[in-house]
Amino acid sequence: MRRRPFHEVPPTDGLPLRLADLLPGSGDLAGTLAAQLGTPPMLLTCSGTAAFMVALRTLSEREPRRREVVVPAYTCPLVAIAVHALGLRLRLCDTRAGHFDMDEAALSSVCSEETLAVVPTHLAGLVADVDAANRIAGRVGAWVIEDAAQALGATQHGHSVGLRGDIGFFSLAAGKGLSIYEGGLLTSRDATLREAMRRTHEAMLPYDRGWEWRRSLELLGLAALYRPVGLTVAYGMPLQRRLRRGDTVAAVGDDFPARIPMHRVGTWRQGVGARAAARWPGFLAERRARAAQRIDRLRRIDGLAVLVPREDSEGSWPFLLLRFPDAARCNAVLGDLWCAGVGVSRLFVHALTDYAYLADRVPRAPTPHARSFAQCTATLSNSAWLDDATFERVAQAMERVLTTDEAPAMSPCAPR
Repeated sequence: MRRRPFHEVPPTDGLPLRLADLLPGSGDLAGTLAAQLGTPPMLLTCSGTAAFMVALRTLSEREPRRREVVVPAYTCPLVAIAVHALGLRLRLCDTRAGHFDMDEAALSSVCSEETLAVVPTHLAGLVADVDAANRIAGRVGAWVIEDAAQALGATQHGHSVGLRGDIGFFSLAAGKGLSIYEGGLLTSRDATLREAMRRTHEAMLPYDRGWEWRRSLELLGLAALYRPVGLTVAYGMPLQRRLRRGDTVAAVGDDFPARIPMHRVGTWRQGVGARAAARWPGFLAERRARAAQRIDRLRRIDGLAVLVPREDSEGSWPFLLLRFPDAARCNAVLGDLWCAGVGVSRLFVHALTDYAYLADRVPRAPTPHARSFAQCTATLSNSAWLDDATFERVAQAMERVLTTDEAPAMSPCAPR
């Protein structure tokens, strides 16, 4: 598919910052979002991963004999890095066939008296099965931490995600929706647990002038470049270079360092987020309406499955998660569209067991459904910068791959 010059659609639909957001001043970002989402008070952290680590450290201090953390085998590599960094043991749970949710039978088999926490994960703004995690974790006395890093604004039974388990956390990283470049939110329905996490946060996250200056400069860069022209330079060109050398892990951004920054969020970045948050509810409503239209078109393509919310939930739709019949056709679509600047990408390149650089942190466990899901899925941006005409060309390109009887062909930008 031919690329439009200097027009790169972001892979996820983030809220663009305005000049007025960047003015000096403070703001209660955590309080503003808690009021909008209807959650208990939330704790602002420097990243979603830092929020997860604060939650785990708090629980491990309460249950020092429990050392295992059960996570889906298809999830962000940062989850494995965070668990290892705290000296805890990772246990993988295979997903159910064709989905990112943990398989209930597999979850029952990996949970034990050693389990500290089970981590159901809401991906692509879609709601995971937290009730099953609650049931199984409850049988062995484990806690449930909802990973809602990609699901700010998603709801179940009319309430925000992050509240059905014991603890929930969100991400404010670039591209997740509302962003302060890097940030996280942490909450619990239990006031005692919230207070314990606040104390852990104070102990684990010092004020670090160097890191805050760096994040502030990166936030200014995000504000300046998060537009189709700026993204061509900041995202599109590096993406093409990485794909042409066959480095899909780097292309997706799955190559995380072993050290996770832990520091307080400064006053100015909190103010930027609080001012931008005033536009978040309206932005989220527009994103949901746009997703509904696009899903209706994509579901008419034979052989393509669009993952949609559970009946009792509503997604937040930063992007659409698409499942293809097999890896060959998924790769053919990616080969045609990944370098075309139209917002097509992957979520995670591999199941956790297949990242070579995580070999010392991830146990070798058979997780065939997670591996298949990783191989057969791609993502499509839900950004308004993907205009209707371009979206239709993307849909037609997918249709051609899925309806031809010939072996799928790949462009020079195809993953290898």
